[in-house]
Amino acid sequence: MSGERDTESALRELARIRGEIEQIDRSLIRLIAERVQLARVVGNAKRIAGLPTLDPAREATVVRRAGALAREEGLDDEDVRYIFWHLIGLSRRAQMEEG
Repeated sequence: MSGERDTESALRELARIRGEIEQIDRSLIRLIAERVQLARVVGNAKRIAGLPTLDPAREATVVRRAGALAREEGLDDEDVRYIFWHLIGLSRRAQMEEG
């Protein structure tokens, strides 16, 4: 009997934790959408100012900073940099949209 209760308790805990992860995923998606929207605004400002859309030096700075922050949080900086390069790709496409 104790084994069944332990299993049930573990399954409830697993469901609870998965629910928390789903909430975090929702938050991440909202933040990504917010970041992309801001990239659109940046793209428009760059067009008005006559600046090039792509800024590889700025992108590299953002990725390096993300890697450093990842290390501070005990995360693999290479994995986080990979994610940020993808976020930058989303931002690039958003900046290139006509506003």
